Amino acid sequence: MKKNSSVIAFCCLLTLSAPLSAQQSGTQVTKEMELNPIVVTGTGTHQRLKSTAVPVNVITANELKKTGITDFQQALSMAVPQLSFTPNAMGSNLMMNGLGNKYVLVLLNGHKLVGDVSNNVDLSRIDLSRVKRVEVLNGAGSSIYGSDAIAGVINIITNDPQDEFSLTSQSRVTGKGQFTENVNLDIAKGKFGSQTSYKHDRSDGWQNSPLAYTIKNGEITGTQKSLYPLSAGFHSNMVNQKFTYAPIEKLSLYAGGNYYRRLTDRPAKQKGKAGGFNYDLHYESWRFEAGGLYKFTKRNSLQFDFTMDDYDQRHKYIDDYSTYKAGQYSFSKNQKFYDGELRGVFHLTTNSTTVVGTDLKQEELRASSGNVEGTAYTLSAYAQHEAHWNALKAIVGARYDYHETAGAHFSPKFSLMYTMRAFNFRGTYSHGFIAPQLNELYYKYFNDRSGGRPDLAIGNKDLKPGSSNYFSLNAEYHTNRFSASVTGYLNYLNDMITKKTYPIDAETLKWARQNLDITEDQMNRLERYTLYVNFDRAIIRGLQFDLMANPFPGFSISGNYNLTYARGKIDGQWQNIEKSIRHTATVNASYQYMWKHYTLNVNLNGRMQSKRYFPGEDNAPGYGIWNINTRHTFDVSRHLLIEPSIGVDNIFDKKDTRPYGLNVALLSPGRMLVGGLTLKFK
Repeated sequence: MKKNSSVIAFCCLLTLSAPLSAQQSGTQVTKEMELNPIVVTGTGTHQRLKSTAVPVNVITANELKKTGITDFQQALSMAVPQLSFTPNAMGSNLMMNGLGNKYVLVLLNGHKLVGDVSNNVDLSRIDLSRVKRVEVLNGAGSSIYGSDAIAGVINIITNDPQDEFSLTSQSRVTGKGQFTENVNLDIAKGKFGSQTSYKHDRSDGWQNSPLAYTIKNGEITGTQKSLYPLSAGFHSNMVNQKFTYAPIEKLSLYAGGNYYRRLTDRPAKQKGKAGGFNYDLHYESWRFEAGGLYKFTKRNSLQFDFTMDDYDQRHKYIDDYSTYKAGQYSFSKNQKFYDGELRGVFHLTTNSTTVVGTDLKQEELRASSGNVEGTAYTLSAYAQHEAHWNALKAIVGARYDYHETAGAHFSPKFSLMYTMRAFNFRGTYSHGFIAPQLNELYYKYFNDRSGGRPDLAIGNKDLKPGSSNYFSLNAEYHTNRFSASVTGYLNYLNDMITKKTYPIDAETLKWARQNLDITEDQMNRLERYTLYVNFDRAIIRGLQFDLMANPFPGFSISGNYNLTYARGKIDGQWQNIEKSIRHTATVNASYQYMWKHYTLNVNLNGRMQSKRYFPGEDNAPGYGIWNINTRHTFDVSRHLLIEPSIGVDNIFDKKDTRPYGLNVALLSPGRMLVGGLTLKFK
């Protein structure tokens, strides 16, 4: 405790003393928070944020850098209140506006990112050092990017080479053996550009409780010693390469790829303790992208993009198990995704923009669990027309999707914006559509918690596709130094796919004996199972407030609050949607001061959330977590920049110390000192 107190005191001293010294010898930085960045997600065309008819939340690279966070998941949760993550043994479950990961479309430069861990997109594949900005769109608010984004869209935009030569190294180290290293090399020469990056990540993992809980007849009967990690140890490596080439002024081409490899480091089984594993989890992926943009004129263009994503999961055995020897691998799951898209952007009149396109996707899945093997293609066509007359702007769009297993679906979208001086008023309606995933149809999953409560999850071949109708109203006030907005939305969902827990019965036990490798002891301890089902319907009501300000030069502050009331009706009864949160808020304050060749930045960010709902189980309690980071930039010469940083994550040492299986409120291991160093050669 004494050591932690010293850390807090040191960081606070840095925070308070620097501005006092600056009063004597420094000049305040006049660069303001980016209140009006260029965005693309809402409309498919580049527009200033305050000019787009569809409200979008934007987190810029500069804002991400100030926090000192290098993990993409942590950065999102501290900046965007409508996003949240629930820890589990293999990763985290993403939630957005009361809905789970499968209802969230994650895009990398406008193209779908696939490859999941425990049915959640593996966000560890995102290199935060390459992110230019992150755009978050609520609801199925875009006909451009597909109607399967019922909860919303997260579009990650990466940067392109700008400097003729730039070599950057970024390191970050903190407690529990967590270490991140990024090395980026950029070259831009004439018509040619090259962008190369390498990222290494590792962690020792941690437990917040040495105990696991047991259940008998639906009651917690005691605790036992546990090996289960709240966050599993791992090490990963990732390489990115992108080339750009502009042979003529009207034509630009690009091609790039990504290789990613991650291996967990989980504890082996021990006698007398719950948990422990026979194998570690191995993830490996390849991603390839290529395309080109041809501009007929400055305002009319045609673009083609091709994306291939191959994500593989295996088990690497820790000790001898069944027919496998220690060190051997076995196949778990493979996901492949192919996407070819042709899009045209045309300005047929001075005050209008028309976007038309066609898209062909092919998805493939092979999984050893349940012997799932299948493919499905989706053929899409879309059109969107945007026009503005003085203070009024309108968007009309529609998308037609034909899914191989779910059939045809038509999704319209309408948006309207009225501008009155510094005020914008927006309204949106959009329709969403999502087909059952292959694992939801055919899943057969069993997991035994070694003396605790075994889990059984079963797919359902009778699932129906889900759909939604999304309505939102937004009012915004915007000046050069201040921005405030409020958004209210309603999302009506029909046949939403979820999981429902049932008491075990004789028929299900008989099915388990015939289809699963399960012992009699496990059968006797199996008290319930989960089945993929359709909600009769679900309604999500939400209210969001966003504030951003530059009250004086060098200081910026932002605050966001999100209210989500997510309920679903099943078997005639209404219940809270599993893992939904009613109230969330984020706060970010940054102060920057410059001397001749030295710049100080102090950043404070926090996230508060209320309890998370688990129908039929104990709800996870709410929490508040705060981080502070100080960055010190030394502009040594025009060829070298040195930037050390120091800070504290989780200042007030918040953590969930309940027994494993119940501690799903917060992933953090508690208060930790954080240090970093950036070196840039140019």
